[in-house]
Amino acid sequence: MSDKSLILVYEGEFTQEITKSVLVMAERNMDYTGEESNIKRKVFNVMVECLQNICKHADSVQEKEKEAIFMIGKESDYYIITSGNYIINSDVPYLKSKLEKINTLDKEGLKVLYKDMISKSEISDKGGAGLGFVDIARKSGEKLEFEFEPINDVYSFFSFKTKISRIKDL
Repeated sequence: MSDKSLILVYEGEFTQEITKSVLVMAERNMDYTGEESNIKRKVFNVMVECLQNICKHADSVQEKEKEAIFMIGKESDYYIITSGNYIINSDVPYLKSKLEKINTLDKEGLKVLYKDMISKSEISDKGGAGLGFVDIARKSGEKLEFEFEPINDVYSFFSFKTKISRIKDL
């Protein structure tokens, strides 16, 4: 893990309790290393969004009940947050187009989209209004990296990665 600059890796079933534990461990690590509070806040917010996406939106594949992976790494200039979970293939086109749209927007465009989504506040059947990825893009200031790996006729594995700069905003 140290060779790859990984702070924390968790693979398995994700529950609200496990999510809390992952957040506490990552926060302790950032406290221990003396990370600046504004950077900690951004990393923590992005972690919460990624973990909530897994808890709310991961689909179960046979005996693998909501199994997923979450990793956080630290390089000299960035924290890298990576997550992955199974999703139903029929959900891939919608999610892919949503992520691609987010990646076309600049800071101001993301702000407008966020406000627009809040005003419409359409809650999905899984409990989200779709703000998470927009919020991640706003907090990170980076393009979202993602991939969908087909597993079989029913499921794909959704991999998601974002970076948070450790360099102060100018």
